Amino acid sequence: MNTMLFAESFDLMSAFDAIQDFWSPKVVAQVNDQYVKVAKVRGELAWHSHEGEDELFYIVRGNLRMEYENGRVVPLAQGSMHVVPRGVLHNPVAQEECWIVLIEPVTTLHTGNVDTPLTKTLAQQLS
Repeated sequence: MNTMLFAESFDLMSAFDAIQDFWSPKVVAQVNDQYVKVAKVRGELAWHSHEGEDELFYIVRGNLRMEYENGRVVPLAQGSMHVVPRGVLHNPVAQEECWIVLIEPVTTLHTGNVDTPLTKTLAQQLS
């Protein structure tokens, strides 16, 4: 995708105003072969993995808990960043509304290797 399709600069907090639904990330920028996405989340998404891609989570507002299949839980407070390694089964959970920025390769599928009612296509994320 051509990076010129996105604004060179944008107000991150205003980008969240366009988010209507939880777990519905929106692409706001592209840096090389990485998308920058914003999302509002609450509850849990789904246990999934991304076989070929790492994901970076940045917590803008609220708290997120990253659960891993081995029972490890990583609590993430506002201002925290966390990288989920490729191929690792994980489930993001937010008890209350949480705002996140995701940085991930353009090839990353929303819920990786599973399809759920919350799964968004890349076209939906770009709209």
